[in-house]
Amino acid sequence: DVPSYELFSKGILRTFQIAHEFTNLTVLENLMMVPGSQSGEKLMTVLLKPSLVKEEEEKIKQKALEVVDFLNLRQLSNELAGNLSGGQKKLLELGRTMMVEAKLVLLDEVGAGVNRTLLKDIGTAILRLNKEKGYTFCMIEHDMDFISRLCDPVIVMAEGSVLFEGKPDEVKKNEKVIESYLGTGSKIQIGNN
Repeated sequence: DVPSYELFSKGILRTFQIAHEFTNLTVLENLMMVPGSQSGEKLMTVLLKPSLVKEEEEKIKQKALEVVDFLNLRQLSNELAGNLSGGQKKLLELGRTMMVEAKLVLLDEVGAGVNRTLLKDIGTAILRLNKEKGYTFCMIEHDMDFISRLCDPVIVMAEGSVLFEGKPDEVKKNEKVIESYLGTGSKIQIGNN
């Protein structure tokens, strides 16, 4: 097993089905907490080189402001993270992965409990991060509309094994998938966004 701090340093991050924000910090402060090995974490540096700490903190703040702009969260940057909606918290978690320019992001049910409008925004952000910044995403998700928009291929797993792999429209027609997840005689319906 590789320790989580080593995975983090290699750019492998994850988000959680239930967001884990620092509730009593603002959105901006939540983002600024992410980068590791900050100078301000060492007492001697704070005491002997306060200008270095201040300069580094300003750079991190600028990066955090870029992230809130990218995610269209600027209006919430000074809001306590505990006051955000479920979908806004998921966007914040995605933003935290941007603070260290992740290479691989594991998303755990990003759509769980998120309203359709915010889910569309989250999907757009994921697509942009993939296309514009080269992020690779691996997600666990049950919302076929969301998956169809973002994933190709789709890999369906059951009991720890791959049940089917293919394009989204192939997945929703596959009898094994339908039987495993919906029961015999059911159909998977994909709506329009």
